[in-house]
Amino acid sequence: MWVGAIPKHNYRLGEEWIESSPKEKDLGVLIDEKLNMSRQCALAAQKANRVLGCIKRAVTSRPREVILPLCSALVRPPLQYCVQLWGPQYRRDIELLEQSPEEATKLIRGMEHLSCEDRLRELGLFSLEKRRLRGRSNCGLPVPEGACRKAGEGLFIRECSDRTRGNGFKLKEGRFRLDVRKKFFTVRVVRHRNRLPREVVDAPSLAVFKARLDEALGNVV
Repeated sequence: MWVGAIPKHNYRLGEEWIESSPKEKDLGVLIDEKLNMSRQCALAAQKANRVLGCIKRAVTSRPREVILPLCSALVRPPLQYCVQLWGPQYRRDIELLEQSPEEATKLIRGMEHLSCEDRLRELGLFSLEKRRLRGRSNCGLPVPEGACRKAGEGLFIRECSDRTRGNGFKLKEGRFRLDVRKKFFTVRVVRHRNRLPREVVDAPSLAVFKARLDEALGNVV
């Protein structure tokens, strides 16, 4: 979708004129003309809440061995489907998406009175926000020998300055006149990727990188 000062044209199908719309739904993702994803976040949260309601009514035995697979297979997918495209941009949307997984962990017997952070820690889970950070951080990393170099090739440019701090493999951040351009996935990836600790970026393999990344995210409040 191209956003800019493009003249609007009128179209028709046969004898009927087609009305213009400020939003478009493609493959289940709702996008408006300003690339504001708040409406899509609300729709995703609504789907997850409906599924969670069915689980509450249908499941009476609620040990973690039952609730965790149900949450992973049914509640979480609507909240993560194509999230690279429509990831939440505002704090209110982030909090809205976290409500369903939080309610799902409350269903587990013996964890009703724990805080959300304590439940996630006890279950060994990440919040949706941390899962999105992990997915973004995996983009643009140094490719180990023998790995496929085609995926993501050309999307990111390595920062050549010798004055960079933190990790030794920073990506170049672009400058854009329009705020809407700053919402693009490739821009958000660079911002979070450059904040990773040096020991994470300097991992010798993809498996070690992911293990160190999970450890680093586990220490983030």
